[in-house]
Amino acid sequence: MGLDDRLENRAQDLAGRGKEAAGAMTDDESLKSEGKADQAKASVKDKVEDVSDKVEDAKDKVKDKIDDVL
Repeated sequence: MGLDDRLENRAQDLAGRGKEAAGAMTDDESLKSEGKADQAKASVKDKVEDVSDKVEDAKDKVKDKIDDVL
């Protein structure tokens, strides 16, 4: 996963924070909930990208070890 994905996630998080704040200011529970959901989605995507990056790193290390042996 790249920087573009992380920036998209950050934008989604910030948009969610904005929706949540707007919902709080206007007493709109639906908008607040939508904002919280956007933030949660962004957080989950970040975690998935972190795991994906770690898997890629581990895969590269294993490949390097195999190349060293051969």
